[in-house]
Amino acid sequence: MPEPTVVVRAADYFQSYSVVGLLGVLGVLFVAVAFGAGRLLRPVVPTPEKLLTYECGVDPVGDGWAHTQVRYYVYAFLYVIFAVDSIFLFPWATVFAADGYGATTLVEMFIFLGFLAVGLLYAYKKGVLTWA
Repeated sequence: MPEPTVVVRAADYFQSYSVVGLLGVLGVLFVAVAFGAGRLLRPVVPTPEKLLTYECGVDPVGDGWAHTQVRYYVYAFLYVIFAVDSIFLFPWATVFAADGYGATTLVEMFIFLGFLAVGLLYAYKKGVLTWA
């Protein structure tokens, strides 16, 4: 006996997503009204003292512009790369547990980790990871 087919009408499909869309619009509208009310109701009295840089209760000394060494950006960039790559490991772990995909996914993941290792080795050879 064939299984009965489920006919999904376009109106039902639109109705289910219209609720999600309406909640999204209401959320954005609520945030916009809150920011607008805050802007209209706050007192605006700029004084030279209020325009100074605030440093945790201590009188500001020198310029408010602080320079950061470029070497920190390289470490942050490498961290972001490996954090994004680690995100790909979680779906792999779920597929690896499925029947019939074990060996193939294991080989694919070792190839992926090999590319990561080559990139890390390249960064090490270029001297990016040395703290100068």
